[in-house]
Amino acid sequence: MPIVDVSPGVSLAYESFGDPGDPAVLLVMGFGAQLIAWHEDFCRMLAARGRHVIRYDNRDSGLSTKFDDHPVDMNRFITAVSSGDIPAALAMAPYRLRDMADDGLGLLTALGIERAHVVGTSMGGMIAQTMAITHPERVLTLTSMMSSTGESEYGRSSPEAQAVLFGPKPADRAGYVAAADRDLVWASRRYGDAAALRDLAGRSYDRAHYPAGVGRQLGAMVLSGSRADALRTLRVPTLVIHGLDDTLIDPSGGQRTAELVPGAELLLIPDMGHDRPRELWPEIIAALEAHTG
Repeated sequence: MPIVDVSPGVSLAYESFGDPGDPAVLLVMGFGAQLIAWHEDFCRMLAARGRHVIRYDNRDSGLSTKFDDHPVDMNRFITAVSSGDIPAALAMAPYRLRDMADDGLGLLTALGIERAHVVGTSMGGMIAQTMAITHPERVLTLTSMMSSTGESEYGRSSPEAQAVLFGPKPADRAGYVAAADRDLVWASRRYGDAAALRDLAGRSYDRAHYPAGVGRQLGAMVLSGSRADALRTLRVPTLVIHGLDDTLIDPSGGQRTAELVPGAELLLIPDMGHDRPRELWPEIIAALEAHTG
């Protein structure tokens, strides 16, 4: 898998699908997940619609650069934020969402792509929003999927989903794979697939298991603050997709995003949670094809 330097000290692993002569679609993954969470079949289906699809590992995940010199204890960080000790939280987190956005744009530059359609999911939606806010001249269209605006009152997690997200995970492969069943708490109630979750967990573990990175990515999300004011002035054509079954970032996160961005289109999908069930790929891909056409 190719790995390219995108800035001093940061290299990203990526994979592409389709004809490089077609319009580029950059897929940005979410919190703690690797590029393989954008399923290869999904990428190929989108590429078959005449798009040059690029998926990549964010910093601190997969095969991309790790910031091992800045260890973050997740419990200490959450305690600092919860108690209002923001200086202590800031001292723990070595980067922000803007740095992660610059990574994605740096990847486009390294690939010789001046402008791209940017599609982000969950934390990746926050990164994609930041790309469009900071460098709108490079973003043809924005798609923010199952994400939010950085405002604490929108897109909240249910207590059950939050407990799973921040709960400890087994370090051994068998335990880690078995624990993936817990992610059903935020999956589609109709299409939630424990076998698919375990399969992804196993492939992720074998490819590049790296739990140390999640604390730093959490810091980037929490400490980057609200994007509400910037989203109000955004002039990039925007599609917001959110599942009505989502309990990790409830649908108000997507609704608020669409409310703030002038002219944004909102697609609320029944039977979709904080996941992309294969059964809903045709609807999602059709929406992406229309938006990026």
